[in-house]
Amino acid sequence: MKNPFMSMFLSGANKIAGAARGQATAAVKREATKNSRQATKAWTDAMFPLAAASRKKKTTRK
Repeated sequence: MKNPFMSMFLSGANKIAGAARGQATAAVKREATKNSRQATKAWTDAMFPLAAASRKKKTTRK
């Protein structure tokens, strides 16, 4: 015989675990994207130092 209370408990626990897994996956993807962007910028700046210098002068925000 199935236990309805156990079924409700496991269903709720699975819902919470799924939400937490989604949040963790999104955070890992954001971090990976940020790291690849930083690595690409570092390599580009190393290969083309004059372009990096002119880009730094152009970016002024108020």
